[in-house]
Amino acid sequence: MIDIHCHILPNVDDGAKHMEDSVAMAKEAASQGIHTMLATPHHKNGRYDNPKDSIIQGVAELNKRLEAEGIPVTILPGQEIRIYGEMIEDLNHNELLPINETSRYVLVELPTNHVPRFTAQLLFDLQVQEITPIIVHPERNTQLLEHPNMLYDFVRNGALTQITAASLVGKFGKKIKKFSHDLIEANLTHFVASDTHNTTSRRSYMQEATKEIKQIYGTGTVYYLMENAQLLIEGQTVFAEEPTRIKQKKFLGLF
Repeated sequence: MIDIHCHILPNVDDGAKHMEDSVAMAKEAASQGIHTMLATPHHKNGRYDNPKDSIIQGVAELNKRLEAEGIPVTILPGQEIRIYGEMIEDLNHNELLPINETSRYVLVELPTNHVPRFTAQLLFDLQVQEITPIIVHPERNTQLLEHPNMLYDFVRNGALTQITAASLVGKFGKKIKKFSHDLIEANLTHFVASDTHNTTSRRSYMQEATKEIKQIYGTGTVYYLMENAQLLIEGQTVFAEEPTRIKQKKFLGLF
């Protein structure tokens, strides 16, 4: 398996605190059948800034350590970019890090509690620049949870999304679990990733999520998501099925 979103680089954000944590996370990933991980530190989220060059250097150092330890996991460079108005300008100035450095895909994070008003325009502008945005963990965004048609519009207009394995197996609660499954059923997501931060409170759950997807949706859906991850790191065109709207049920005026 390929994990396209994790916080394995040491001492750069709220993920691995030091190299030993990174090694432990890689060992756990290997035990779950993961052979490639995209290191995607937080960037521009108001708390952490992780410039492109420092991530590339950190990935090289971590790969050297994992090779020395004999851990069969390869780390690739990426960046979890909090959406902000100057993204296009910074991409054009080579200051942001696309997935695996040379692809035309970027991970875009929305704030937890809302969707900024400029989001639709920025997602469009990225695509005009031939950059495909991948919205990470939309299932954990409060506004999208309440108004899933917003996400439908983003996907219909060309954005991709990535849900989190822990969300899918219920580690963030029943409501987020249900929404994660809704996104799969409505063709509103294209990847499942760990978003792992450590081996305790925010561990991988990729093996558990894959098992659940296979049981509920069949082997075809597992292969679809896994192949998309492979295409992504190769910089090729990712598969995107035609999205549908999520049907919402109202009860006493509440969703």
